[in-house]
Amino acid sequence: MEPVTPLIEVLEEIRECGGDTYRLCFQCGKCDVVCPWNQVRNFSIRKIIREASFGLTEIGSEDIWRCTTCGNCPEKCPRGVNPIELGVALRKLATKYDVVYASAKPAGIAGSSLNNEGNPLNGNRSERADWAAGLSVKPFTEETEVLFFGCCYLSYDPRMNKVAKATAEILNKAGVDYGILGTRESCCGESIRKTGAEDTYKKLAKENIKTFVDSGVKKIVVSSPHCLEAFRKEYAEFMVNFEVIHMTQFLLELIRDGRLEITGTLEKTATYHDPCYLGRHNGIFDEPREILDSIPGLTIREMAANRRNSLCCGGGGGRVWMETVKGERFSDLRVEQARAIGADLLITACPYCISMFEDSRLILEVEDEIEVKDITEIIRDVI
Repeated sequence: MEPVTPLIEVLEEIRECGGDTYRLCFQCGKCDVVCPWNQVRNFSIRKIIREASFGLTEIGSEDIWRCTTCGNCPEKCPRGVNPIELGVALRKLATKYDVVYASAKPAGIAGSSLNNEGNPLNGNRSERADWAAGLSVKPFTEETEVLFFGCCYLSYDPRMNKVAKATAEILNKAGVDYGILGTRESCCGESIRKTGAEDTYKKLAKENIKTFVDSGVKKIVVSSPHCLEAFRKEYAEFMVNFEVIHMTQFLLELIRDGRLEITGTLEKTATYHDPCYLGRHNGIFDEPREILDSIPGLTIREMAANRRNSLCCGGGGGRVWMETVKGERFSDLRVEQARAIGADLLITACPYCISMFEDSRLILEVEDEIEVKDITEIIRDVI
């Protein structure tokens, strides 16, 4: 075997793109062990890291687009390597040199929609608040206590419109002084950033920050864990600081304060799925469970892979927009895991998870056997 000389120019580009923690890797392979891809096919993030250390990564390959940024591997790495950062850096290079793999090209379409309309779903900006029609949802003003930021999926996706409406009904019932920005808000940008489109992310972030500041926003309640990640952590890079909490945290606060009273019962067996960006990335595990435990009649069963070991739905890292072939969908596995423990309801708290699970119900032809619900839809029906 001939010795390989590291390609210095490529290494420099990886460093500039923020992926230089690969230098710490000593190839133990723990990342491969915990990567959800290896439950559906052979995949080695360790190999990608090793190739990157020599500047030999094939940026035109499909493998650099597989990472869902679930957070399992950096959490388990004994050397502090963050494969997510490396993966995003490689995607930046692929985007820079226009060698995006075919299955990842839909992310580029989402990027175009984000640049033009502020959302990845090709929805008209003028229609962003249409979901709120007839629900007594007021525009946010400087005097409003809470900004409800529902995210693009709640605003445009027909299935997720139901979650937005359920949320508004809950907030109205609790007497919360809240409002929405409607056409003034744009996508948080978290997921498009993970595809390597840094410029698009910065454009969206700066637009939102300006709107938040100009509107006098102080407290933001979000439905999407991806918005939570962006507003709480990533926007801090722009030297701003807003109070940001997830809807599950806010719901529990309302219940504990007596502003929401559980008056109904729900005679069902359910399981709760921990979204990666709510759980592993932001440490919110107990609040959703405490909410569900407060519902009379509801039996909660845990899947084997729960909390920090929860199985990714497959939608993070921009994968929600990319093509995943049949037989390789993590969400199919998760729906089957929920069915295996006898759950009637698969409950979660993330629009990506719901979208992925709803698709899997159709693919697996189990629509009549298990329902997928956001936690707000459950609470709306028992208050």
